[in-house]
Amino acid sequence: MSATVIDLHVHWLGRKDFASALALQEKIVAAKREDLSQLDELLLLEHEPVYTIGRTPDQSSLLGAAHLPHPLFAINRGGQATYHGPGQLMGYPIIDLRRCGQDLHKYLRWLEQLLIEVLAEYGIAAKRRESLTGVWVEHRKIASIGVGVRHWITMHGFALNVCGDLSPFDHIVPCGIHNVAMTSMEKETGAAFSILDVEMAVEKVVLEQIADLRVAEEVLPANV
Repeated sequence: MSATVIDLHVHWLGRKDFASALALQEKIVAAKREDLSQLDELLLLEHEPVYTIGRTPDQSSLLGAAHLPHPLFAINRGGQATYHGPGQLMGYPIIDLRRCGQDLHKYLRWLEQLLIEVLAEYGIAAKRRESLTGVWVEHRKIASIGVGVRHWITMHGFALNVCGDLSPFDHIVPCGIHNVAMTSMEKETGAAFSILDVEMAVEKVVLEQIADLRVAEEVLPANV
């Protein structure tokens, strides 16, 4: 590992309920606001089944919340409703974008690119789609991205469908995109996947690619 990637800590948390993971993110974000020298973090984990929706007055993607088979959380990210559960690898980067040019668009494209590179390692040809955040295999969505930013510190992140049951997506309009087909690494290849193996592949690519997000000699603003 090169010296340029040691400014990011990666943590594998196993399976964790959404509320606990959210509280941990909040704690790390608060600590980074208090101490700008703290290293950036990436939390990798699975969730117990849960639905989330971003900060939007338009709740139509929920199709009415009463029918949902799992708990619902309204959270401080962008985007419409989505589902998280076993078989899905969650990645929560907590990164100070003041070290990255304060460029949210660049950050989103960086997240997409690292997932595309991970999937390529498994022989899955994934891509972006114009004006749609996330990662796709042809017209099928394999990874969702939704981020929140506080004082230029990111939280939430990406959800990569690795294996397992995709039927909970049928209870919502995933990410507010009508008639979208959700897919997974398992569904695309017919192969069996271990969440932990994919987690290790994601960790490797993130540590290789984090330098691409940084801005050389970035000076943090004194008034934030």
